[in-house]
Amino acid sequence: MSVPEPFTDLEIETADAGFYENYSVPIALISKGIMVALVLWALVFPANANSTLGSWNGKILEIFNSFYIVIVGLFVVFLVIVAVIPSTGRRVMGTVGEKPEFSNFSWFSMMFGAGLGVGLMVFATAEPLGLWGSNPEVVAGAVAGNDPEAIQSAYRYTFLHYGFHAWAIYVVTGLSLAYYAYTRDMPLTIRAALTPLFGRLMNGFLGHVVDVLGVVATILGVSVTIGFGVSQFIDGLYAITGMEWIMDFGGDVPTPSKVGLIAGLVVIMGLSIISAVSGVGRGVKYLSNLNLVLSIILLGTFIVFGSFVFAMTTYGTAMVDYIIHFLSLSFGAYSPMSADAFAAGLPEAAQPLAGDLMGGATNAWGSFDGFKSGLEGAAAELDDDTLAAVYAAGEQGRQFGWQSGWTTFYWAWWIAFSPFVGLFLARISKGRSVREFILGCVLAPALVCFAWMTVLGGTAIDLELAGAAEGAIIGASNTNKLFVTLSYMIDGGLLSMLNVMCVILIMTFLVTSADSGILVMNTIMSGGSQETGVKHRIIWGVILTAVIGALILAAGENNPMDALRNAMIIGALPFTVIMGLMMVSLTKALYRDGQRDKHADAGAQAAE
Repeated sequence: MSVPEPFTDLEIETADAGFYENYSVPIALISKGIMVALVLWALVFPANANSTLGSWNGKILEIFNSFYIVIVGLFVVFLVIVAVIPSTGRRVMGTVGEKPEFSNFSWFSMMFGAGLGVGLMVFATAEPLGLWGSNPEVVAGAVAGNDPEAIQSAYRYTFLHYGFHAWAIYVVTGLSLAYYAYTRDMPLTIRAALTPLFGRLMNGFLGHVVDVLGVVATILGVSVTIGFGVSQFIDGLYAITGMEWIMDFGGDVPTPSKVGLIAGLVVIMGLSIISAVSGVGRGVKYLSNLNLVLSIILLGTFIVFGSFVFAMTTYGTAMVDYIIHFLSLSFGAYSPMSADAFAAGLPEAAQPLAGDLMGGATNAWGSFDGFKSGLEGAAAELDDDTLAAVYAAGEQGRQFGWQSGWTTFYWAWWIAFSPFVGLFLARISKGRSVREFILGCVLAPALVCFAWMTVLGGTAIDLELAGAAEGAIIGASNTNKLFVTLSYMIDGGLLSMLNVMCVILIMTFLVTSADSGILVMNTIMSGGSQETGVKHRIIWGVILTAVIGALILAAGENNPMDALRNAMIIGALPFTVIMGLMMVSLTKALYRDGQRDKHADAGAQAAE
């Protein structure tokens, strides 16, 4: 019995003339309406926007933390199965015998620059250092933060956040889009990935909703990336020029001021719009190649002048540790701890004081000593053994707080980023096999990320362990840790030259991410067209700038990234559901196409 042909008659109505010629008017107007409303809310009622976004974010994390953790683990398992099965792994995304559009070098450099370039510049030093001071082993009290014993667990979670799981998120979206676009000749847009499940419903309003959610997630995911990158760009400019007007000196350490952030944002986005107008074949490709070359130079500098032996030793042990704990990292989810559950685990002497003790005992960012010193009244009079038992009773709450504030934030960030990176990966991967796509876009960039994290972050940790930095790198802001590490590693003219090169590299990574995001948003709104209008690229570049700027201005003075982070996590949730449906949909498509191939082969043999 033959398998019915797949539904491929996807029709996305676009305007024939006028301002929105060749664009889907509903997708464009709804997406713009949501973004303009967000900008106006943040500008007119900044305090309300900041507090409301924070409250919504907290509720989402309480309810959906386990969902985020488990579904990302399922993404990894799904891709492993698809790559391992011969019949699915060898499928070519294109016509038989079609060659890839880009060379392996350009393919990898564009993938690297769009996927994690800015994140690596900011977090290659900040992530290992931050996790060295706080990770689940430290939260559990098994090791002390910032001690040599905490290095192994620090890199376990560093590899988790920037490794196979992160890239699996991108590849689930990218593989879904590329498969339908190049094997079924369907539009390169988000709704195409759900046609095996919903068929003709994707031609109507439901399809518009799916594409709009992709656009919104893309804008918010790219916004957070650019926000962190612009902050580091300003830190770098200050390191080079000493311009004080771009910095805020009101805290413990200098941080970029809102004036500096907005000025840097305007410069970066102006360059991004220019690059986006030139198209993926020119601007993005050439900038990506430059990014990779400068990245290799920076990495080489750390290899020569940094702690390379320490880094490579850490790389090997961390990789083994990461693999050993892979399943528990993938599916070990925590739920919020209720007051009743906390009280039930307390010693009898402490139970009447449960309300006074719970906040400190479940605080993931504190310590046992900090918990004790913060107690007042009758709670402060409890003996050390009782307080130790109280602190132990709050471990689940601390683990949930840490996971939701760190790992789940990253999963939401990568998921929000995945319409952009996934569609971009699909755009540059025509002609490659499914297995090549999975291995090339998961294993290769993850291994490079691990090298960056161990070489740059390991050097920073080694400088702190040796006492050379005396806490200066740990105490610096996240976006300034790279420049502080360089200042303790080298000096003189070479330091100045490297600071300048880092600023250029940050700028080109930012421009690559932003202009790629602009191109992707226009692709979605034009019904999958890879050739989009220049004026709409400019308009969406301006809208993206306005969203980032408005949310920076709406946030509190102490952390101008708060509103951006909260909006991104909220926007990522609906697209997480869509990604789960993509996984089910692709499973169905691969199975049915396999059945069709077997039927065709059987028919050919019968004819012979």
